[in-house]
Amino acid sequence: MGLITVKDMRAITAQLAEKDKKFAPVIENSELCPLGQKRNTQSHYQVLVSSVLSQQLAIKAAATIKGRVKDLAGGTISPENMGKLRVDQLRGAGASGAKARTILELTDATLSGAIPFHKFGRMGNDEITAELTALWGIGRWTVEMFLMHHMNRLDVWPVGDLGVRRGWELLHRLKDQIEPEALDRLGGKFDGYQSVVAWYCWRAIDLDREAKKSSK
Repeated sequence: MGLITVKDMRAITAQLAEKDKKFAPVIENSELCPLGQKRNTQSHYQVLVSSVLSQQLAIKAAATIKGRVKDLAGGTISPENMGKLRVDQLRGAGASGAKARTILELTDATLSGAIPFHKFGRMGNDEITAELTALWGIGRWTVEMFLMHHMNRLDVWPVGDLGVRRGWELLHRLKDQIEPEALDRLGGKFDGYQSVVAWYCWRAIDLDREAKKSSK
């Protein structure tokens, strides 16, 4: 999928603010959403391995573990190099047993061609999700982040993400927590750019945190 321009994104944010005026303030007080505007130079495989290693870890801790794994792989995280590693080696680098198993199963599927990475550019979100979630340890959230941030898909609606839901609640001043199913239905009116909506939901959380910090 091709990259979009700044002009394209400005048009999308204008449409978002028009369809839901609650988003106007966060759009106005944020940088322009960067999704879809920068090509990731890493391979699909590298991005997924990095995502698995980073899950539920602070940025610094994740970077340390990824550095150790990269060293184990001879300086390059490739399926060929990673395929030579064992679970105990990955665990020694700081990866949990579950993450080690996920990475090695992803590696095997990549080397065997079971995961058709070369076709992903022509495949829909649901097709890619089905392929990747069939692997042990790779869930829907991981795939959604992969689609949004790596494959530049603007039509991903990650309602299972807690930050997206809390941001939506904050923007709309909801008293009760919104359930994923309810938010999923609301995303229909943003068809084609739900990823952008999600990004501004995250930004709403950031802005609220910054406001509370500055008021202390």
